[in-house]
Amino acid sequence: MTQERVAMIRQRLEAALPVRHIDIEDESHLHAGHAGAKDGGGHFRVLVVSDAFDGQPPIRRHRLVYDAMGDAMRRDTIHALSIRALTPAEHEDQSA
Repeated sequence: MTQERVAMIRQRLEAALPVRHIDIEDESHLHAGHAGAKDGGGHFRVLVVSDAFDGQPPIRRHRLVYDAMGDAMRRDTIHALSIRALTPAEHEDQSA
């Protein structure tokens, strides 16, 4: 199930945004016993690098990611999503 969810997150982000880089980590095991975990929802951390984030404040960047996830955020597929949304320049600066 985990790999399916990671693949779904990747597919939705790539379909919605001009993605240059994505890292997705399933952190569900860190939340065992948490209410969302009991209902089957996963906890994920994503790093998304996209030109779509140029000139956008953090709240708008996160909204673009949440919009890409669509109904997966409202079902029991994803309970929590930690987002790092960077422009290519920001990613390059942080990777250096």
